[in-house]
Amino acid sequence: MHNLPEGLVKEVKRILDGRNKSHGWDHTERVYRLCMRIGKKENADLKILALAALLHDIGRECEKRSGGKVCHAEKSAFLARKILRKYGIDEETIEKVVHCIESHRFRGKKVPKSKEAKILFDADKLDSIGAVGIGRAFLFAGEVGAKLHNKDVDISKTKSYTEEDTAYREYMVKLRKVKDRMLTPEGKRLAEGRHRFMEEFFERLHKEVEGVV
Repeated sequence: MHNLPEGLVKEVKRILDGRNKSHGWDHTERVYRLCMRIGKKENADLKILALAALLHDIGRECEKRSGGKVCHAEKSAFLARKILRKYGIDEETIEKVVHCIESHRFRGKKVPKSKEAKILFDADKLDSIGAVGIGRAFLFAGEVGAKLHNKDVDISKTKSYTEEDTAYREYMVKLRKVKDRMLTPEGKRLAEGRHRFMEEFFERLHKEVEGVV
């Protein structure tokens, strides 16, 4: 991972392994790869991006335990600052990384301002849509005990971390809106294809559930 301290990478992997699988180490690896791909096209600071991608979800477990009351982006940023200092990363770099992390959440209040923050935002959102995104949505639904599908439910009356927090609910509440929130040219391009796949998938899922096909 872009010349990152080996000890740092191992520590983050320990934090993410064995916990929330929909936001586990494999998610971090995919976001890292997307950050490197987009970052090279955008001539971004790859060191900042690598550190931000590595640490962006280390506070996820706190959000899960709180039932969504704790913002994982803010918690991850808080934890990242402490960890980066432990590994001797300079304060200027830490502040840039922290900004990327605290502003990467789709439903977050903080807006990505730097080039690197925008790229992390896009990379993280790209991993939430398309084939991978659908898989993760079902995985998360299983983690919180949600049912398989709820096409006819009033989404506005459903809540996160309940049996109605299905993959389809996530699609309606968030995933179908992701493509229009992309912040980089490459992110927008990649999102178009992933969005079309989701539309086709859920249309097919509706029909199969109804016994039409």
